[in-house]
Formats: sequence, structure tokens, C-alpha cells
Amino acid sequence: MPLISLAAGLEHARENRYALGAFNVLDSHFLRALFAAAKQERSPFIINIAEVHFKYLSLDSLVEAVKFEAARHDIPVVLNLDHGLHFEAVVRALRLGFSSVMFDGSTLSYEENIRQTREVVKMCHAVGVSVEAELGAVGGDEGGALYGHADEAFFTDPQLAREFVDQTGIDALAVAIGNVHGKYKGEPKLDFPRLDAIRQQTGLPLVLHGGSGISDADFRRAIELGIHKINFYTGMSQAALASVEQRITHRQPIYDEFAELLLGIEEAITDTVSEQMRIFGSAGHA
Repeated sequence: MPLISLAAGLEHARENRYALGAFNVLDSHFLRALFAAAKQERSPFIINIAEVHFKYLSLDSLVEAVKFEAARHDIPVVLNLDHGLHFEAVVRALRLGFSSVMFDGSTLSYEENIRQTREVVKMCHAVGVSVEAELGAVGGDEGGALYGHADEAFFTDPQLAREFVDQTGIDALAVAIGNVHGKYKGEPKLDFPRLDAIRQQTGLPLVLHGGSGISDADFRRAIELGIHKINFYTGMSQAALASVEQRITHRQPIYDEFAELLLGIEEAITDTVSEQMRIFGSAGHA
């Protein structure tokens, strides 16, 4: 089926009390693994392509592959630009047919974040594309160090969140409530009272970045309090690496050894994503 907008996907998730998993892809192996998991679980999902990963992939070819796979599956799929940092990346995504843009102005001043996000919203909404933005700063370094920690000084302020939403017109808000990109140093501690306050102040579907490493119980509590999109990448990549390590450690002298290694990566990602779809409550909603 055709790609759907993030707004449409989040509306269905909110009405049915689940979260859409947003899974990053780097190549066709990741892509096939995601669709295999979605088909197995009958789950809608979001395909993330991050600006920081552009250097590792052929964006035009990957987007065409996404559209091809979406067209041949009867599963609702959103194609989202993840952490778009520059207007050039947003424009490129729109020209290629992305159905959602996450603009990340979290490193900017509050006023500049509003100004730039408002411009992105104006541009995207003109062509029917949804916009997610971030207020506060999620811990860790997307595209950098594997481990990260959350700094409460940069958590999302509920009152500012209301003002930010009103002044930008975004469709979804990514929050900082103790979540981090990459692996957590120690046990993650999500600030649920803060999340509830943000939900009440904004009325928008909320987004949790840094989903790898959070407990099942915390995921479910976060969904109850307004999280309807969860970004998940590190867990996938670590599962893929573990599969590679296992196969190299126990190498078999066969002609198609490398092809089997790639197949193992796909299977590891499929298993990991299938599990997350069940945890997020999206299984059975396609």
C-alpha cells in the first residue's frame, strides 16, 4: 500500500493505545528484516532514515526500495527522515517522497528552535508531510559514542512544550525525560510525572527516542502516558553485530559463507523487531 503520513499513523496508535515502532534502516537487509517482522506480527511501523547515516547509504536507491516494499505489502508504513539537522536534508527528503520529517533543533536556542521548526512545518505541511520536532535534549550522541547518559538540566519543560507546540504547529513532539540515544550507563530512569505533564499541556502524540535498553514495563507505562512513537535502533544493530560475531566465531567452510552471514543479520533484526512490536502493542493492528 502507499506510504501513510505520520499524523495518520499516530492518530490510529493513540485511538488504539499502542506505539508505532520507528526502526532505522541502512540497507536492503535491514529493510527486508523490518517487513518480515511487520508481516509476521501484522504490525504498522515507521521506517527511519537518519541524516547522520546518509554517508553510509545510497539514499535515492534506498527510498525507491522502501516504496517498492511498501507497495507489495498490505501494511501501513511511514517513511520518516530521522533527526533532520539541516534544511537541505529536509528538502531532499520531501523531493524523494518521505511522508514524515523529524526536524531536530534541540541544539539550538529555544527561540531559534521555534523559528527553524516553524519554517520546516510550513514547508512540509504545504505538501502533506507530517513534522516531528524535539524540545529539550535527549541524552547520548546519535551517530557518536555508543553509551550515553541523561542530564535532567536538559529534560523537556512541560510549560515550554505547550508554547513550543502552539508556536510551531508540529504534529508530534519528541521529549527528553531520562531517555538516551545508544546504550544506557546504568538503569534508565524515566520521569513519568514529567511525561504526564507534557501530555496534558500539549495534547499531542509524544515520541520517545532512545528506545533500546528501556524495560517492557517502562515502555507500557510510557504508552499509557502519551508516547505513541518509539525510536529503536541500537538494539537492532547490536543484535546484528552479535549474529556476525557468533557466525565468525563458529565459521563453516562453505561456499556461501558470506551470504549466510548476511542472512543471519536479517534474521537477528527480524527477531528483535518482532519482539519490540509486541511490546509496543502494535502487533495485530495492520
